[in-house]
Amino acid sequence: MRHTDPKQKTYGFLAALAAFLGWGLLPVYWKSLISVNPFEILCHRVIWSLVFIAVILTIRKGWSETLVPLKSPRDLLILAASSLMIGGNWLLYIWAVNTNHVLDTSLGYYINPLVNVLLGFIFFRERLRPLQLAAIGLAALGVLNSVISHGELPWISLVLAVSFGLYGLLRKIASVESLPGLFLETMVLGPFALAYILWLQTHGASALFHQGVQVDLLLIGAGVVTASPLIGFAFGARRLQLTTLGLLQYLAPSIAFLLGVFVYKEPFTTSHMVTFALIWSGLAVYTAESVAVMRGHRRMVKSGHAA
Repeated sequence: MRHTDPKQKTYGFLAALAAFLGWGLLPVYWKSLISVNPFEILCHRVIWSLVFIAVILTIRKGWSETLVPLKSPRDLLILAASSLMIGGNWLLYIWAVNTNHVLDTSLGYYINPLVNVLLGFIFFRERLRPLQLAAIGLAALGVLNSVISHGELPWISLVLAVSFGLYGLLRKIASVESLPGLFLETMVLGPFALAYILWLQTHGASALFHQGVQVDLLLIGAGVVTASPLIGFAFGARRLQLTTLGLLQYLAPSIAFLLGVFVYKEPFTTSHMVTFALIWSGLAVYTAESVAVMRGHRRMVKSGHAA
């Protein structure tokens, strides 16, 4: 790890904590825009993210790093694919939140770490350890329980988990830093988003400037709430151990879960409880196994240095 200063670790932890708290509270933000069509919200999220990140990159003098992938057709193609993946993920998430499916989004982001393990096995031939297989099996049982109990696949949860997993996979292949990558992705989506917003404006169907100052500020602020957690996460990731980040990532879906059950009063039956319990059990096994492996690896490195 690059930073061993305890103060830097504390700053990193606080930044990552703020990022996951921000992601967890996003349903509250999108619910405040419930009067706006989800696709229009998405377009504003893209445009104002582009503007906000451009300002941050200018302040940080990060343009030279940002423009490097433009010279690589391979990276451009990958970023075009990742922009479609994250755009679709954002749209489904906003729609799900504003149609009272906050619990489904929570379940999706609980499943996501296990989807990542599966994608690593499929695309990178990473060997699945027995406890990882057990964790995936428990998650699969949770999905199966949902199918049997409700007679339908929890498609919102699965699409969110898989689309975000594939997005992470594409970004790993592209090897572009988080903020420059997000700028380029929103730049790909930007012209389409702007065209749609202008079309709405010319037809008098736009929410912007037509639904009050609060809605205007929330739409413009979509860029800040999109990019700020990412900046905090990137700052924290450079200063924290992966196990700490891995545990913190459960904070966001946990907040969404509490919001869905206690604030938005979404249906939460015994079968829902069984599904979540199986997913949580899978995550507990996965996390415990990951911590044990990392500690074992650290001991080996230390003994190697000692030798």
